[in-house]
Amino acid sequence: MAILQNKIDFIAIISVTRANINGDPLNGNRPREDYNGYGIFSDVAIKRKIRNRLQDMGECIFVQSDRRENDMDFDNSLKNNYHSLKDRAAGEPRLAEEIKKGKKADADLFAKVACEKWIDVRSFGQVFAFKKPSTKEKDNDDESGKLSVGVRGPVSIQQAISVNPIDIIDMRITKSVNAESGKDGKASDTMGMKHYVDFGLYVIRGSISCQLAEKTGFTDEDSEKIKKALCELFENDESSARQAGTCEVCRVYWWKHPEKTPKETSAAIYRSLHITSKTDTPHSFADYDIAVNKTACAPEIIELM
Repeated sequence: MAILQNKIDFIAIISVTRANINGDPLNGNRPREDYNGYGIFSDVAIKRKIRNRLQDMGECIFVQSDRRENDMDFDNSLKNNYHSLKDRAAGEPRLAEEIKKGKKADADLFAKVACEKWIDVRSFGQVFAFKKPSTKEKDNDDESGKLSVGVRGPVSIQQAISVNPIDIIDMRITKSVNAESGKDGKASDTMGMKHYVDFGLYVIRGSISCQLAEKTGFTDEDSEKIKKALCELFENDESSARQAGTCEVCRVYWWKHPEKTPKETSAAIYRSLHITSKTDTPHSFADYDIAVNKTACAPEIIELM
């Protein structure tokens, strides 16, 4: 598999209809928005969904969701359930040996093995910060016993911002059963709130660096998997906040440049895409006009609706 030799920029356009694409736990799980009312879909949430889609493809993922743990042994036959990132790293014998060395570990070897095993590490990077196993509790505070390895990944993704300010609908909900027995009638905790975006069109922007790909071993095949995951971002992602079909990837623009370092910057590529509303109150993807200025590298346009 050849290491990526062509800089890649990409844009994905996402529609959200009566759904909460990314709730803020510090604000009652209301959809995220900035001070001007534009919706936000955080880069962390986007990477989480890409990891989930890669995992659905059968790829090894290091940062797994607790509800989606699926670790395979080296012969891809034995399933292991790890309770922490350190446990998952220590499940790889070559990394376990380095973790035991603590601060004296070979950082380059550790990063190389981690990138080879987990596609999300060689894509997004990862910070490995673990304490060396010790039989003495007091040794846990010893700085010499701490392993710290940083991997900088080639895939960079920005937080997605909505094209127009969003309207957030607050809906009061109730439940008709008691959470505990021994109570007559409805419990006092039967009331709750749900929040969702009436409609919003969000734009994800990202890029893949060849220079960093060389350091992590990121390949052309890996880039195709990232593209596929981006196109299928909301598959197997249904929840009470995001029912099936309410969040949809409408279109993906994929610029694969002929050089490692093209003359056109990522910012120039992003500015080449123009999205304008046909109406004052758009309610669907069809309510927008989308145009792309001519650039030195023409994008691959993937229509998904």
